[in-house]
Amino acid sequence: MSESENRKLDELAPVASLLPMIYVAWSDGLLDEHEVAAVRSAALDATREAPEAARTLLARWLDPESAPSAVELALLLDGVEEAARRAELGEDARVDLAGLGLAIAEASEGVAPVERDSLLEVQRALGVDGSEAARQLLASSRPGAARAQHEPSFPVEDLTARFEEPRAEVRARVRSLLDRPTMAPMEEPVRADYRERVFEWLQELAAAGFGGLAFPEDAGGAGDPEAFAVAFETLAEGDLSLLIKFGVQFGLFGGSVHNLGDAEQQEQWLPRIASADLPGCFAMTETSHGSNVADLETTATFDPETQEFVVHSPSPGATKNYIGNAAVHGRMATVFAQLVTQGQEHGVHAVLVPIRDESGRPMPGVSIEDDGLKIGLNGVDNGRIRFEEVRVPRRNLLARFARVAEDGSYSSPISSPSARFFTMLGTLVGGRVSVAAAANTVAKKALWIAVRYANRRRQFGPPGEPEFALLDYLSHQERLLPRLARTVALHFALRDLIDRYARVAQGPAEGMGRAGEKT
Repeated sequence: MSESENRKLDELAPVASLLPMIYVAWSDGLLDEHEVAAVRSAALDATREAPEAARTLLARWLDPESAPSAVELALLLDGVEEAARRAELGEDARVDLAGLGLAIAEASEGVAPVERDSLLEVQRALGVDGSEAARQLLASSRPGAARAQHEPSFPVEDLTARFEEPRAEVRARVRSLLDRPTMAPMEEPVRADYRERVFEWLQELAAAGFGGLAFPEDAGGAGDPEAFAVAFETLAEGDLSLLIKFGVQFGLFGGSVHNLGDAEQQEQWLPRIASADLPGCFAMTETSHGSNVADLETTATFDPETQEFVVHSPSPGATKNYIGNAAVHGRMATVFAQLVTQGQEHGVHAVLVPIRDESGRPMPGVSIEDDGLKIGLNGVDNGRIRFEEVRVPRRNLLARFARVAEDGSYSSPISSPSARFFTMLGTLVGGRVSVAAAANTVAKKALWIAVRYANRRRQFGPPGEPEFALLDYLSHQERLLPRLARTVALHFALRDLIDRYARVAQGPAEGMGRAGEKT
């Protein structure tokens, strides 16, 4: 210990009652400016009768710009322990920091008198448990090594394998892609750059065959809706903007063509959708109607003279809003609109409408705006789309469950209008199952971080013995374990839901088409 260090400690002797609090204030990291101001004010108020030199040094040691160094903190701790010995305070003493400071003052000569209430004010300003902090200071030795880790009482590999079911191989492939250097997350990205990077990631997934997992084999897909749901669920372990982009392109846009298009339309469009060569949108939600799909305002009116549908947004409230892929990358949209032919309305149907040309410019009659910044999903280009008498060919009506002939006559294999409407909404079923599973993946990821940290982070313990892990504290268990149990239960419930969805989706054509009548 240098002479200058000893001199500093001697200069602080008149305010020895505050030494324990000064040590605690700095030993576990810097105080914020509000805490510093409160502690400094309370400490100087408590030592009004101390010599000016001691008060000046005290003020300096409570200034973040001249906070004690590690060497000075060690010196300060030695001073506290020496003062506690003089005050005959052992590790079993039941005192808080204020009581410890008062006992040190009473046992030391030349220490300025101080009131317990004043010391309590400093302790309150510190915002610590004074009794626990004093106990740690009085411990006869510092905490020992961490407690030994016990071997788990169950086979970890078997439990891990159980959680990977079903389709562990799909999960492994997704994780392998997420581990590529090209898929590394961006730090503080510029929004435009972030959107482009997410689109590049989407193209990588498409090139690896994930885009067409759920599409029929006749259209170049894998015919495996379960694998698609599992891949989507696993993607939630990575960047959530990519997850949403993936779901919009392959689940919603591609899913609408898959579920509502006839075989010819599937063969025409799905290979380009699966490869991400044709980025698209699922344009259902409107500004004034939200998820009230039955009352959408957008119309698709058939013109028999030109054999075209005229897609039109009759009011600002009919603007398709918050549509993924719309602001930048989408070139075609599945537009849900009220179908009108021969002067008669037939309810909501889906029509494929080009919204941008190959160079990225909006098509004539199509107005597109950017929805702007979002919390946590700025890699997704959500936008608003409005149509002004936009004409598309008759064959752009997705025709699996509804057709319009050249003369404008309407026909459908589903006679009930309500059943037909719910069939149109069938494109959302797979997405909702997948989003539920992905949301649970995010919960698992958060809990993995929290539980793992709680089992490693250690603090406090019996004097001279190893510290306890945070997870050993009942209060911490109460916060984490019920959530962990709920997430595990949801995991297996969602396994069953995905299995049932996959069996229905792979069933006969009428399985989903007549859901409104049979379910």
